[in-house]
Amino acid sequence: MTDGREGRTERAGQPGRLSVKATVSDGIRVLTAAGEIDYDTCENLQQALASSGLLPPRVVVDMHQVTFMDSSGINVLLAAYRTHSTAGGWLRLAGTTGAAKRALQLVGLDTVIDCHETLNQALNA
Repeated sequence: MTDGREGRTERAGQPGRLSVKATVSDGIRVLTAAGEIDYDTCENLQQALASSGLLPPRVVVDMHQVTFMDSSGINVLLAAYRTHSTAGGWLRLAGTTGAAKRALQLVGLDTVIDCHETLNQALNA
């Protein structure tokens, strides 16, 4: 017999989960993403990118904990980049590694969206 807490812990650690934590640093919205960004999870990131409220929208997505990203994630980031740029703001990515970095490079999005090695670099660019 198991208690309910054990099941919740196991589900939270399953591959495919994405969490997005939002903070604000000097008027810049920082979204820290962790997990996989794919068709099943990209809505979490899309909602976080859309609910800024800050004008002009200046957003850094810290991706150092993102383990995978497919074309769904690419589309969400590109749409957010366009929306933020049109509103006079910007979108930057920080700490992209592994499969997510390869996905960005494969489609050339790393040449469109400003990418930085660290969150600190992205905030101070």
